[in-house]
Amino acid sequence: MIITRTPFRITLGGGGTDLPSYYSRHGGFVFAAAIDKYMFINLNRPVVDDLIRVKYAKSETVQRRDQLQHEIARSAMEMMGIENSIEIVSMADVPAGTGLGSSSCYTVGLLNAIHAMKRAPVPLRQLAEEGCRLEIDVLKKPIGRQDQYMAAFGGLTVLDIGKDGQVGVRACTASESTVDDLNRNILMFYTHTSRSADQILAEQSQGAGSGKKDIVESMHDIKEIGFKVLEAVESGNITNVGLLFDQHWEHKKKISTKMSNPQFDEIYQSAKQSGALGGKICGAGGGGFFMFYVEEHHKRLRDKMRQMGLREMRYHFDFEGTKVLVNFMNGRR
Repeated sequence: MIITRTPFRITLGGGGTDLPSYYSRHGGFVFAAAIDKYMFINLNRPVVDDLIRVKYAKSETVQRRDQLQHEIARSAMEMMGIENSIEIVSMADVPAGTGLGSSSCYTVGLLNAIHAMKRAPVPLRQLAEEGCRLEIDVLKKPIGRQDQYMAAFGGLTVLDIGKDGQVGVRACTASESTVDDLNRNILMFYTHTSRSADQILAEQSQGAGSGKKDIVESMHDIKEIGFKVLEAVESGNITNVGLLFDQHWEHKKKISTKMSNPQFDEIYQSAKQSGALGGKICGAGGGGFFMFYVEEHHKRLRDKMRQMGLREMRYHFDFEGTKVLVNFMNGRR
């Protein structure tokens, strides 16, 4: 048995510029943070048969790999040369469709587990690139390169994405006290709405890829705001983070009509009236988690969000990335 643990992430700046339709023309930039909410993958090789068992929201037992409905598990097995005789069980702290990168956490965590099973561990960069290849190239998902890299590396991490898709990775150079304050001041609330990001991302990709002026200009603005968020954190002037979140929210809403809705606009305005300097929806938008930056009125904001039916998710930053927690594999391949 092998168990891997892979962190979810929140995007602090530059979200969406990691889409191929944008970075292939302009280069991308993302500043993100992994959090201590995780995807756990339990992998085992049965000793009594050669069946394939995959358990998630559903439970599948099949004889052949191509019979699997779970496309990530099926594609990961094919990529890694696994024909049969495997059991994959996933559990997560946060449900899918909530804007925290769950599918890439599953992908990277599963690839990490299979490499461990094969007694051939690989560098984090290779795990991230294999995850990108599986989700973007093989499964043709309209997603970027942020989630796989954040799942692999964790931490408060800066991703510089070249026009050729090469990703430069470095850790944010913030002081411990700044990181603690940032953690304390960014509050997260679940909207009780989950969604597939594919439609929103597809609309964004199509707009950026076709050179649609308003979308491309908004993406340029979002990247510039991302640079400023990183500068604010590394300089310790994190009040600016909240103000920049507010600017980001206005630009983000221009990218897709599905980004927000009247209910979410009301939540956002109520949060600002309760002390938040700014905020954003995690991920592509349309549901999942709201994150707000607040410095002086934490209780007032928490009380207001609770009155509006939102549930807070307490968290801390994760600095380990994907890791093998347990490896009791007996060497069978």
